[in-house]
Amino acid sequence: MTGSMNLGEAGGHPCAASPHAECPRALSVVERMRRVNPSADPLTRLPDVHPERIPRHIAIIMDGNGRWAEQRGFPREFGHKNGAASVRKTVREAGLCGVECVTLYSFSTENWKRPEREVEALMELCVAYCDGERDELAMEGVRVRVIGDTGALPASVRSSLDRLVETTNMGKPHGPTLCLAVNYGSREEIVRAARRLASQVADGRLEPEAIDAGRFESELMTTGLPDPDLLVRTAGEMRLSNYLLWQISYAELYVCDELWPEFDEASLHAAIRAYAARRRRFGGLDTEDPV
Repeated sequence: MTGSMNLGEAGGHPCAASPHAECPRALSVVERMRRVNPSADPLTRLPDVHPERIPRHIAIIMDGNGRWAEQRGFPREFGHKNGAASVRKTVREAGLCGVECVTLYSFSTENWKRPEREVEALMELCVAYCDGERDELAMEGVRVRVIGDTGALPASVRSSLDRLVETTNMGKPHGPTLCLAVNYGSREEIVRAARRLASQVADGRLEPEAIDAGRFESELMTTGLPDPDLLVRTAGEMRLSNYLLWQISYAELYVCDELWPEFDEASLHAAIRAYAARRRRFGGLDTEDPV
């Protein structure tokens, strides 16, 4: 995902097939994408989608690992291991499409209720993913960020996450972001932000009237990241599951039937195309110029 290239060509594949290849507006967006990720190649990866309609931030609820394994007669843990391969493919392809940030719901605060064996397997898988992908992610320029109550995680998991974040955040100041939500719950995050603001008011460091949406957002774990444009959930479930409830206020929702281990590059393209076909009004009228 690193290296420089011309706007008209990336990875050795000419983008002349894209109807947007000569559009100054499209080329300007591609240039912006490549300032974050030099290998971003939306005109080739998604030639039918105007680059301006590619989401900058995609949040994903990776559902269906256990069901995928059970359907094949394997323990649920086997599904989680295969789901890690979908993480690798999705993160890489998202970067090539010009997506600047991907946030993955890796382990929720509610997941502790699962069988002990499955929880242990998930913790072991987290360590294996962090240690196994760390150097590759750093080489590709992906910058990892972690949100959630990591203090409640086993020491081995915390150490692996810390090493992953440290290694991938060294070097150049810009790059695509992979945000891992680990032991994360949105209600807990919102309560934490409210308590922090209440403490500042109680200490006389903040006037209540100064608290607005922007000030509240600055206390969330995702501060500094753009809100997700698109929320993807696999396995056909129509729930938000306590995930980024504040941040996805205006995100487009996309639910697909594939179980997470089945989710691949084509699945991601389908989600982006569905997003690109929608009009985002944010409560107003449709005044957007068509692209």
